[in-house]
Amino acid sequence: MTLLLLLIMIYGVDAESEFTYENGNMTLENGTRTLEMRISLASGHNITVRDSAKETRCNSVINSCYIECSFYDFFEDQNFTETKKYDICAKKNNNSTRVEISIKNSTSQCNKYAVSLCTVVDCLPDEIGELLGEKDKQMKIPKDLRNLLSVKKMCRDVIFNETMVNTYNRLEKKAIHGVINMTVPEQSKTYSHEDLSMTVVKMNLSMKEEYLQIPAPRVLDNNEVAEIWIPVKPFQNQLENKIGVVTYDADEHLKLNLKKTDFISKIIRVEFPGPDTNKLTDQLKIQFRMNTKDLPKDNLSCRFYDEKGGKTWENHGCYTNTTRDDVVECSCDHMTPFAVLLTNLKIPEEQWKILSYISYVGCGLSAFFSACTVLSFMFNSTARAEVSSSIHVSLSGALFLLNISFMLSEWTATLGINELCVFIGVMIHYSLLSSFTWMAIEALHLYLLLIRVFNIYIRHYMVKLSLVGWGVPAIVVGALLSAYNTMPFYGKNDMTLSDDNKTNAICWIKEPGILYGVNLSYFTIIFLFNLGILITVCRQIFKLRRVGGTHAKMPVWKDAGTVLGLMSLMGTTWGLAFFSIGFTNYVILYLFCIFNSMQGFYIFLWMCGTMRKNRAQTSQSKTKSTADISK
Repeated sequence: MTLLLLLIMIYGVDAESEFTYENGNMTLENGTRTLEMRISLASGHNITVRDSAKETRCNSVINSCYIECSFYDFFEDQNFTETKKYDICAKKNNNSTRVEISIKNSTSQCNKYAVSLCTVVDCLPDEIGELLGEKDKQMKIPKDLRNLLSVKKMCRDVIFNETMVNTYNRLEKKAIHGVINMTVPEQSKTYSHEDLSMTVVKMNLSMKEEYLQIPAPRVLDNNEVAEIWIPVKPFQNQLENKIGVVTYDADEHLKLNLKKTDFISKIIRVEFPGPDTNKLTDQLKIQFRMNTKDLPKDNLSCRFYDEKGGKTWENHGCYTNTTRDDVVECSCDHMTPFAVLLTNLKIPEEQWKILSYISYVGCGLSAFFSACTVLSFMFNSTARAEVSSSIHVSLSGALFLLNISFMLSEWTATLGINELCVFIGVMIHYSLLSSFTWMAIEALHLYLLLIRVFNIYIRHYMVKLSLVGWGVPAIVVGALLSAYNTMPFYGKNDMTLSDDNKTNAICWIKEPGILYGVNLSYFTIIFLFNLGILITVCRQIFKLRRVGGTHAKMPVWKDAGTVLGLMSLMGTTWGLAFFSIGFTNYVILYLFCIFNSMQGFYIFLWMCGTMRKNRAQTSQSKTKSTADISK
C-alpha cells in the first residue's frame, strides 16, 4: 500500500483512465438547405448535427449538445454534393457526455495519441462549466469568440442560468479584449458574426479634435444603430490606443432580469482593453437610434450593464438627452455595454415611500369602511329594499376586494411564489375592472332616476345589473388567463425608481400593452359616460336653483356636497390619471392617491347620510300621519 502511494506521488494518477476509446463512422450529407453530420459509435452512441443558415443543432442520445471543430471545420465547406463517409476514433468520458472525434486512417489506432478534430459536449451544467473553464485558461483568438457565441446558441438553457451567464459574460468580454489586442495593419477592422458585429479602431492620439467619431457596426438587419464619440484626451498617456465597439444582435444574456420590451435600442458595448476607464472627465457620448418613435420622453433612460456590481442595468454616471423623436443621446463617464431603456416609473425613492404610505393608509381605511357599508346593509332591512343602496354596496364590495388585494401586492411579490403572485395580480385586475363597471352602473341608475324618471321599470333589474357588474370583468380577465400558457400577462413586475438602481416589485400585469390597452380603454369609455351623466345632473341641480322654490333655499354647500358625493360614486376622480400620462406630476399623483384610495370611506359617508335622511323622512311621515289621525 505504501509503495502504491509512493508511485502515485511520483507519477501521478493517469487521467486517461477516465476515458474510453472506440471505433465509429461519420457521415456528411449536404441537403438543399441543411448540412447534416451523423456520428455512429460501436457502442451504439449516436450524435446528429444539423447546420443551416439559421442555426446549428446538435443532439446526443437524450441531451442537446455543443460541437466544436478545432483544426478542420466540416461545416465551412458546403459546396460538395456527394455523401462523405469517414472512419473515426472516439474518445469518451465515463458518462459519455463528452466525445472527442478524430479521423482514422489505415495505420492510426484509437488511443490517446490520436489528434482530436471535433469535440462534442452534452449541454449539461457540469460539462459546459468545464468547457468554459478550459477556454478561460487558454483562449484562442479570434476563433474562441465565435465558439463562445455558438455555446450560447446551442446550449441556451444551460448558459441562461444566473450563475453560468455571469461566467459566460466574463469570458465573452475577455474574448472581445483579445480580438481588440490582435495586431492588424488596418486603421479600423470590422468582425461580423451572427450574434454581434465588432469594429476595432486605432486612435490617432495626435489629432486635434477632442472626440473620435465612430459609427456603431451594423448587424444582420443592416440598419444604422448609433454614432459614438470617444474622448481622445483620457487615452493620450496610455500605451494602448485601440478601441472596440460592439453591436449585439442576440443580446439575451445581458437581459436576464429584464423584459425585452424594456429595451428600445440595440445594446452597444464600448471596450478599451487597458486600465479601467472610470470617471472620465470628458464623457463618452452615444447617439442611439430608437427601435420605435412617439415614446414618452420622461420614461427614456440611458443605462449601462454593471459587470462588477449587481449584474443589472444601472444609470449612475449616465445622462439622458432626447435630441429627436427617434434619437437619444447618452453621456457616460465610463465604458461598458450601454442601451436605452423604457422605464415603467420615474419617481424618486423618497416620493415613492410617501405615496406608498398615503396609499396604504387610504386603502386600509377604505377597506374597513367598505366592510362597514356591506355589514350595515346586511342588517338594515330598509336599505336592502332600495336598489340604490344595493348598487352602493356592490361598488363597496368591489372596492373592498381591490383595496385588500392591492395591500397584499408588494408583500406577495417578496415571497417568490409565482402562483400566489399571479393570483393576487388577477384579483387586483378583476376587482379594478369590477369597480369601474359598478361606477358606470351608478351613473346609469342615476340617469334613470333623475333624467328619465318615467317608464323606468325593468324586470329583474338588480339581477341584470349584477350580471353586468361582476360578469363583464370576469370575461375580460378570463380571456387573458386563457392565453396565460403562451403569454403570462400576470406576475411579478419590477417598478424602477428614477434616482437610484433600486426596484419595487409588485404582483400585477407584466405586459405594458395589456396594462394600457385593456385598462385604459376600458376606463376611458366608462369615464366619458360617467362624466356626461355628472354634467347633466349638475345642470339639473343648477336649473332647479334658478327656477326657485324649496331647492333654491338650500345652502350652496349642500349642493356642492351632493356633487362631490356623486363624483365619488361615479369614480370621476380616477380621471386624474389622464393628467399624468407621459410625465410625472407630483400634485396630480398625490391627489390621485388621496381621492381614490379613500373612495370606500366616501361611499360609507354617502350611505350614512342617505340612511339618516331616509329615517328623518320616515319619522316625519309618521308624525304627520299621527297628527292627521288625531284630527
